[in-house]
Amino acid sequence: MLTYNDMEEKAVKEIIAALADSIQLETIQTPPSPVLSFPGLEIRLHQRRVLKDGADIRLTRLEYGTLCHLAASPGRVFTQEQIFEAVWSMDSDSCQSSVVNVIYNLRKKIEPDSKKPTYIKTVIGVGYKFDMQRSG
Repeated sequence: MLTYNDMEEKAVKEIIAALADSIQLETIQTPPSPVLSFPGLEIRLHQRRVLKDGADIRLTRLEYGTLCHLAASPGRVFTQEQIFEAVWSMDSDSCQSSVVNVIYNLRKKIEPDSKKPTYIKTVIGVGYKFDMQRSG
């Protein structure tokens, strides 16, 4: 645990404020609710749980991260590189097979029919998107 005295805390706050003024930060939209709810699928963000028709679905860390990344922005198309960089937190030098495999496994777990996906759609030549409108 790190502790500061009052003078050190003030100095740290001033440094952070100065950095915030000089660095361009991208605003990230957070969902208004800790639950992303779609017909037949619910993602409980604070619990790191996914329910399909009310039943818990076990996902790996990468599957869960990919699902949350896509579902947080329904309709937005993400390239494989964007998904890889966001979920794996690494540069996307050789991401293609990794993303394809995670999407394939994720579809098998959450889709009613993985051959005709309802949630995660492929945008040919571009990437993937989450294609369900949120309910409630």
